Amino acid sequence: MSTLQTFTAPTGRFLLAIMFFMSGLTKISQYAGTQGYMEAMGVPGSLLPLVILTEILGGLAIILGWKTKYASLVLASFCIFSALLFHTDFSNQAEMTNFLKNITIAGGFLTLFVYGPGAFALDNRSNKKNP
Repeated sequence: MSTLQTFTAPTGRFLLAIMFFMSGLTKISQYAGTQGYMEAMGVPGSLLPLVILTEILGGLAIILGWKTKYASLVLASFCIFSALLFHTDFSNQAEMTNFLKNITIAGGFLTLFVYGPGAFALDNRSNKKNP
């Protein structure tokens, strides 16, 4: 593995996941507003704790490279569902951009699912065979 690959993989994981981790934390501090937005979009506000857990734990898992394949599938699905539930007003350019952003991020997570976490991942520790 080249030096570039060694450092690009964890950087890519961080860049993919930091938005989810930070968004989950923000939802805690803006709980009522987020719950109201969800309900206005026809999504039960009672799902907000699950959303927060998904974003924070999934984001951390990707950053750390822990259970990367599972976390990647969960967050890819989360991105696709979010796009379909919240960003389908294609007459609004901002909503179209948000829809495409979510779909694009899902593609990144699916790539991570296929190719694994790369270097500096906790997953790599459990894959080593003991002599």
